[in-house]
Amino acid sequence: MPEDDSIPDFDHAPDDPRRQRAVPAGRIARLSSFGRLVGGVAGGMVAEGARRLASGDGISARELILTPGNVQRLADRLSHLRGAAMKMGQMISLDAGDFLPAELSRILATLRDQAHFMPTRQLDAVLKSEWGADWRRHFRWFNPRPIAAASIGQVHKALTREGEELAIKVQYPGVAKSIDSDVDNVMTLLRLAGFAPPELEIDKLLAAAKQQLHEEADYAREGRQMELYRARLADTPGFVVPRLHEGLTRGAILAMSFEDGVSIEELAHEPAARRDEVFARLIRLVARELFEFGVMQTDPNFANYRYRRSTGEIVLLDFGACRPVDPMVANGYRRMLEAGLKGNAEEVLAATIAAGFMLPIVAEKHPERVGRMIDIVINEMRADAPFDFGDRAFIPLLREEGWAIAQDKDTWAFPPIETLFVQRKVSGTALLGARIKAKVNVRRIVEEVLASTAPHPAAAA
Repeated sequence: MPEDDSIPDFDHAPDDPRRQRAVPAGRIARLSSFGRLVGGVAGGMVAEGARRLASGDGISARELILTPGNVQRLADRLSHLRGAAMKMGQMISLDAGDFLPAELSRILATLRDQAHFMPTRQLDAVLKSEWGADWRRHFRWFNPRPIAAASIGQVHKALTREGEELAIKVQYPGVAKSIDSDVDNVMTLLRLAGFAPPELEIDKLLAAAKQQLHEEADYAREGRQMELYRARLADTPGFVVPRLHEGLTRGAILAMSFEDGVSIEELAHEPAARRDEVFARLIRLVARELFEFGVMQTDPNFANYRYRRSTGEIVLLDFGACRPVDPMVANGYRRMLEAGLKGNAEEVLAATIAAGFMLPIVAEKHPERVGRMIDIVINEMRADAPFDFGDRAFIPLLREEGWAIAQDKDTWAFPPIETLFVQRKVSGTALLGARIKAKVNVRRIVEEVLASTAPHPAAAA
């Protein structure tokens, strides 16, 4: 790190050139990048088709597109583009990981933690446009090598003239303006690969995805959400939320206190008692977000949490995906959970349909399969004992029944959009629990949070 009162020369910063890659900022540059991706995928399809014909294998369009080579091309190009394109690739790898072939899932998973970062000249240009040509006057030192690089921005560590250590999130140029076209272009690729069947009406989903990505690119909004969580958790031990530095925050820059910690996945190496206690805290936070706060951070990316070994605290990061929880959605979850805790299968089914998670026609056409799925969930919920997140034996059973139902196109429909964001957070949190092999009495936490909160009066009926 540079000595006090020194700023590194951006033209000679010791960055790793293998990870530097300029972000295509203009519309034409980004469109051209998508064009090269499509061309590369097409070439890969031709080569794979020729190979299969020569070996006498059958050919399907989906198998030709989803070769490891083509998925690697997709991952590389999305990583280059960053922005909404890369964000959607991350979402696919997290949400559909269990349904993709293992090798393809592994390649796409690299998007979650291997982003390129801007060359120092491009970074300097962004900082000058936001802070002015003399931006260095604000700092004793500013490290040009980012400590984190993600889909929409990269984070740098800095020390102000007043001696405050900060984390500075700098948005990649052009990503905010490219959100709508990036989402449309990625969806075109997904349709080609068969991930978006034409039978599904996905216009509402696309509109919601674009809205969330625009919100994540609004750093002023994220700063307000971060302050909201600081206030909500001020009296809750065990959580750390960065403090907003309003004076240095701009449209494409979010400045906040630097909060140290290690990857949340390091919890897997902690003693069982510490691991379980910390993860129980996260479960309780999700329940409070849903039933008490009325707002939820809906991005379950593991990088949004850090862990402090010395204190056991969880550092919460990245509040761009915070969104209000629809009272109807919260009450729908409440009714499903209450019925499940009682072990009443009929009430669980009624609450699931009422909340929009299931169409009535699904229960009418596949009553046995739906009944088995509900029984599996109830059995997992009813035990007043630690739930072993590392033991996911019931997941294949649910997937098998759900997959069989999904073959019936009459049952195809998206649930209410707002439930998708909540469910993504719930599922992502459970995935983290599986990764660290936590054991938590989820039933007791849910009962306590439900007992301490009330249904939203405007949606209680």
